[in-house]
Amino acid sequence: MNDLYIGMMSGTSLDGVDAALVRFDAAGQPALLAEHALPYPADVQSAVLALQPRGDDELHRAETLANQLAELYAQAALELLGKTGCAPADIRAIACHGQTVRHAPHEAYTIQLGNMARLAELAGIDVIADFRSRDLAAGGHGAPLVPAFQQAVFSNPEQRRVILNIGGISNLARLHAGQNAIGFDCGPGNMLMDAWCRRHLGLPYDEDGRWAAGGNIHAPLLEAMLAEPYLTQPPPKSTGRDLFDDAWLDAKLAALAASPRPQDTQATLLAFSARCIADAISGHCPGNQAVYVCGGGARNRALLAEIARLLPGQRVAPIEELGLPAQAIEAIAFAWLGWRFVNREPGNLPAVTGARGPRILGALYPR
Repeated sequence: MNDLYIGMMSGTSLDGVDAALVRFDAAGQPALLAEHALPYPADVQSAVLALQPRGDDELHRAETLANQLAELYAQAALELLGKTGCAPADIRAIACHGQTVRHAPHEAYTIQLGNMARLAELAGIDVIADFRSRDLAAGGHGAPLVPAFQQAVFSNPEQRRVILNIGGISNLARLHAGQNAIGFDCGPGNMLMDAWCRRHLGLPYDEDGRWAAGGNIHAPLLEAMLAEPYLTQPPPKSTGRDLFDDAWLDAKLAALAASPRPQDTQATLLAFSARCIADAISGHCPGNQAVYVCGGGARNRALLAEIARLLPGQRVAPIEELGLPAQAIEAIAFAWLGWRFVNREPGNLPAVTGARGPRILGALYPR
């Protein structure tokens, strides 16, 4: 059986599709052969955001977007193969996460859009998708799923470490020898900062956190955001734009006696993301020695510096030190989940998601 997989992730940051070509050995250990990023067009970003709240004509808008996403996923897959000289027939499967537009585990559903039958048709490759539903059916949150991969690949008996992914939402996996791995969504990562940057600068993100670094933290706003009940809920837990969206931030700002300057709000949002992360690590990972960071937030030096300041004595470093590139980790993780599906091995960690037990995750769309 062919051991080459394409993993695809398009996350809550809405920057685009990350694709990774991965070879697995007999034990399921990955070797990254190539990676590729395909940015989302502005109309796709807008269509995803418009489906976050409940609204009119949702079914038509969702299915139209699912078709657009399938075309983008197929384009990303074929462009990735073009970098390597591989043909579609060489690939065992595309493991595609899809685009989350609604995450409601408290109502036992989560929606990751993408017409996967159309993707299989366009790419000429088997597609494995719908990774979260089986965990939800077993009473879990369907998230986060990446900690299972991180435990398999990054555990080290000589170092108590956390793998921290900072995408739109931040999430962590605790990998401490002699303890069960745990993982959960800490709170916002880049999501609120990116949205505020788009609103006031017309830019997709605050490069290196420079705009935030030039502002001052607004203590009343930070205090109001840190009072969000989600942050003190015990794991397993997961969250997304369904909670931490523009309306959530606007409500916090509207309740203040005086509004901060836009740049000070950005500085406060960065401080908030850092506190969510640091408080989660301090509260649930005692004795931790190192934090290895992946996702888009790994490129925000101001954010990493603030996390390091809040976690004295712990090493905060990019995950490249462990041998894989930060931006490709989630795509590699979904390739791994595809490999697990093909080999009929469970892909979830019940201690992380809250499911009643291990489950084989995914659904097959043959080419």
